[in-house]
Amino acid sequence: MQKKLEIGILGATGMVGQRFIQLLEEHPWFQITWLAASDRSSGKKYEEAAKWRLDTPCPERIAKMIISPAEPVSPAGVAAPKIIFAALDSDIAREMEPKFAAAGCAVVSNSSAFRMHPDVPLVIPEVNADHLHLIEKQSWRKESGGYIVTNPNCSAIGLVMALKPIEERFGIEAIFVSTMQAISGAGYPGVASMDILGNVVPYIKNEEEKMQEETLKLLGKFESGAIASLPAKMSAHCNRVPVEDGHTESVSIKLKRPATKEELLAAWAEFQPLKDQDLPTAPAQPVEWLAQEDRPQPRLDKNRGRGMAASVGRLRPCGLLDWKFTVLSHNTIRGAAGAAIVNAELLLSLGKLEPVVLEAARA
Repeated sequence: MQKKLEIGILGATGMVGQRFIQLLEEHPWFQITWLAASDRSSGKKYEEAAKWRLDTPCPERIAKMIISPAEPVSPAGVAAPKIIFAALDSDIAREMEPKFAAAGCAVVSNSSAFRMHPDVPLVIPEVNADHLHLIEKQSWRKESGGYIVTNPNCSAIGLVMALKPIEERFGIEAIFVSTMQAISGAGYPGVASMDILGNVVPYIKNEEEKMQEETLKLLGKFESGAIASLPAKMSAHCNRVPVEDGHTESVSIKLKRPATKEELLAAWAEFQPLKDQDLPTAPAQPVEWLAQEDRPQPRLDKNRGRGMAASVGRLRPCGLLDWKFTVLSHNTIRGAAGAAIVNAELLLSLGKLEPVVLEAARA
């Protein structure tokens, strides 16, 4: 691209907002020009409003930026960019994201607020890029050109990446998954140390329901202008464990058609649906197989594919269903900010972002 597209971040001071900043600062297509957060942060320099929590320094350019009001047009008449990455709590997102879509913005959201809305695409580019056709059904799109696109829950995304190539080749009738989810998935400050250290918390509010619904929608088909969810049975058990980053999941599946271990490994190895798209953030190999019997592990494998790949291992026959395996993904990179960024890259490659920006420039 000759010129980077200007983007803004809603919820810029939180953990996911910080990941957006970290991943976008050197992005070849996008440039951060606008940051917004809560009213108490508005008007402050970013370095004054945000306590930086990541393992790389906050970019100096970002640290000096002034945080804007979280409105499409500020009281002073300054408009937000037409491409918005949203990292908001679901209750706030439910109210705020439609305002930006109605103002003609492409809202690429990490929130759960609209994931299951029938007209909002829930997308993993490697899995269901065709679901983006739902954008055209949104009232905002018809009225202002704006729209909302969402990425999945951090616990669903690694699972679905591992399931997609299997479902394509053999079909899936039933899914059982038990998660071991990192504390960073709870945001900052997360889970109190006295509750999580040396402990496992076998409950994450709404997580099991979201994981089940989103997985089946993601693996569903776009038919007659709507998403028909995968007609499979699914049960999820979600647990919080004392790991900083990286969600690990133990998975069992029942297939529609028999498959050997070699066939399943081939499905993962050959799964490269974006190889011709050249999206900067997408991993070259979305699903990485680890042959060692004690892998994947969060400490060793969470950053595979720059944190954007799903790692799978321990594939073996299941005495209850057909096959069982372990999958690991980085929950704040692939499971949050990185997922939204690769969604935006896909939107741009499909010509769904530039018209929004050009229309704003003409106005």
